[in-house]
Amino acid sequence: MNRVYVCSCFGVTEDQVKKHAEDGACTPRQIASVSKAGTDCGSCVRQIQSLLGRGACPRRELAEQGRPALAELSGLAGHPMPAVTAEAA
Repeated sequence: MNRVYVCSCFGVTEDQVKKHAEDGACTPRQIASVSKAGTDCGSCVRQIQSLLGRGACPRRELAEQGRPALAELSGLAGHPMPAVTAEAA
């Protein structure tokens, strides 16, 4: 198996970044929150940005439809995200 590493500091591969993106991560910060990629030396952040590109982002699509983006997706780290309500805002 040929693994192409994006983040050498934490051993994160392109395939892992792409999987996190498929699961709803839209930004390098969201990738970092589930994999730590980009949180040490930072040299991989531009490559992560490139992999994320301007592809579809489930949260962005929900927001554009006027639907609550956080209530619709489960957490990237396997924990449900709390729904944002008017009372909490």
